[in-house]
Amino acid sequence: MKLVVCIVGSEDAGTLVDALLAAEHRATRLNSSGGFLKKSNATVMVGVEDEDVDEVMALVRDTCRPRTQIVNPMPPIMEPGEFFMPYPLEVEVGGATVFVLPVERFERL
Repeated sequence: MKLVVCIVGSEDAGTLVDALLAAEHRATRLNSSGGFLKKSNATVMVGVEDEDVDEVMALVRDTCRPRTQIVNPMPPIMEPGEFFMPYPLEVEVGGATVFVLPVERFERL
């Protein structure tokens, strides 16, 4: 048995959970935040049998695709030697960071 932990953008989390449920995988979504743009994201956890890990990974790939976005950076409190770019910049957002962990014991109570 494996625990698949997926950290995805909030805009992709609902679609991912819907796809997992449609494929009859139970999933738990935890709202979280962080990362480069300080945007909200979600951690989706799925407990699956070893042979189902590839199916879950395929669902993550299909629903959490990276894309580009234009952001307007906020000026930092300037410290000596800091560099600030005052114009919009294009960054890659989305996608997923996935951890597959072994599970020693699993019980559904």
